[in-house]
Amino acid sequence: MSSTPAGPAENAAEPGRPPAVVAVGPELAPQRLARYGRQLLLPGFTADAQRRLAGARVLVVGAGGLGSASIPYLAGAGVGTIGIIDTDVVELSNLHRQVSHGIHDLGRSKVASLADTIAEIDPEITVRRHEVRLDSSNALDLFAGYDLIMDGSDNFATRYLTNDAAALAGLPLVWGAILRYSGQASVAYAAYGPNYRDLFPTPPAPGEVLSCSVGGVLPGVCATIGAIMSTEAVKLITGIGEPLIGRVTTYDARTGRFRELGYRRSPDAAPITELIDYELFCGQDTAPKVARDSIDAPELAALLAAGAPLQLVDVREPFEAQIARIDGATLIPLGTVADEIEQLRSEVPVVVYCHFDSRSRRAAEILRAGGITGVQWLEGGIDAYARLADTSLARY
Repeated sequence: MSSTPAGPAENAAEPGRPPAVVAVGPELAPQRLARYGRQLLLPGFTADAQRRLAGARVLVVGAGGLGSASIPYLAGAGVGTIGIIDTDVVELSNLHRQVSHGIHDLGRSKVASLADTIAEIDPEITVRRHEVRLDSSNALDLFAGYDLIMDGSDNFATRYLTNDAAALAGLPLVWGAILRYSGQASVAYAAYGPNYRDLFPTPPAPGEVLSCSVGGVLPGVCATIGAIMSTEAVKLITGIGEPLIGRVTTYDARTGRFRELGYRRSPDAAPITELIDYELFCGQDTAPKVARDSIDAPELAALLAAGAPLQLVDVREPFEAQIARIDGATLIPLGTVADEIEQLRSEVPVVVYCHFDSRSRRAAEILRAGGITGVQWLEGGIDAYARLADTSLARY
């Protein structure tokens, strides 16, 4: 997911040209040089550049669409150590865009799956697996073992966290974002130019920007932005070319056009001095809830098993319901909920669900505004229900 910069800054500062991030390492064996022969033919790409890559340590945050697209190119280019942070497992709905995972990886850790992908490309690369949730308590310790950070995460809290932690650690950060038919990428390197906070001083309001799980994403957009990110990492490590510092490159797959937006350090931006509570900063989990406005998967399973009076409403799209659905649910896509309220009886409790729970929260609001009381949304959606209450849906 991503938000679009408002527009290029007036007289944007000239992009920084930092020196190579990694020092020249030991000489490489002849077979290693042979592996990178086509790379070494590039003008200005010397054996020293390849030796810098061999000594580089790159940490990739996120093993999904962007991680899956960028990590193989880091491995192919010869980055010596690649760290991966993620806690998710591979699901069927991932495979259309996360092409480093395959059907045999379903249910596996994404980190383990990508580690195998790297080993198939080059078994001499060191892979560090971090199957932990990145947060303010561990970010600086994790970043300390790396030369460069790549952020392919799918939420604003993590993007601000990686930006701030990289700035405090003095490390360059390559970041990307994707949604629907478009994507964007840039480099934040506090010592040489503006950072993510200069471009986006404040996060969007919760629910203002769709996630890929709700809005969708075209697979090739992941590939395009992931390739740009890996190339920026190679440029920073070797000192070759002009990195995307102070510039955002955006891509629109519908037109095939790229656009560049310049931005500069904001004189109003507060200095980054510490890591904060980024979920609170991004407005997550801070709004007071109406009593019993939601229900979790075990509670719903218990109600259904007991035969309790209940109207179960699926607010996903028809194609999603064809993949998997909860028995007894009435399909009313979110866009039609306001027009279909008369289908529901106000005296019978209603539970609405979607894939996760962003659409069902909105549907519950619409139903309450339409006079339906006793409406609850399913926490975590059918995804959570599949994991905790109905193993027949676990591959959804």
